[in-house]
This record gives sequence, structure tokens and C-alpha cells, in this order.
Amino acid sequence: MEIKISGRHLEITEAIRQHATEKADRLPKFYNLIRDIEIILDGSSAKQKRAEIVVNAEHKNTFVAHHEGEDLYGCIDQAFHKVQQQLSAHKERF
Repeated sequence: MEIKISGRHLEITEAIRQHATEKADRLPKFYNLIRDIEIILDGSSAKQKRAEIVVNAEHKNTFVAHHEGEDLYGCIDQAFHKVQQQLSAHKERF
């Protein structure tokens, strides 16, 4: 599983990278066919931060979630929570 972290208009610090990687490492327990995870962090606005997560799984399944807020760590947590719900629902369906 490959994890890609990129930032728009903000510098990705080691603490942010580690936090996002820890969250991403938990996703395979919800759905084990994950191929890669892309995390896009956006800080273009002074007050609003945005975290977007794109999960590509086998059989051309793509799961996307994003969250906007003032705290970047909170945005990452909420976006991963949304992806976890999507993965769990998809796994139950199949």
C-alpha cells in the first residue's frame, strides 16, 4: 500500500506527515483491498484548512472524503473518519 501526502499552499511538517501516516495505516483493517492512499492538505486560506483523502482500491473502487475547518489535525481526523465509514459500508455491501 502506497501513501502519498501533498500540500497546497502550506508546508508539510514531519508531525503532520506522521499524524496522517498513522491514520492511513489503520485503513486496511476496514477494507483490505486498498492499493494506495493520497492525502491532499490545503492551506490556501488563512483561517480555513482542508484535508482531502482519496483511497484507490482494487476493482476500480475509489473512495473520496474531505473536511474543512480551522484545525488541520482535526480536518485530517474527520476526513479519515468519513473514509472509514465509506469503506465499512462498501465492505458490508459486498
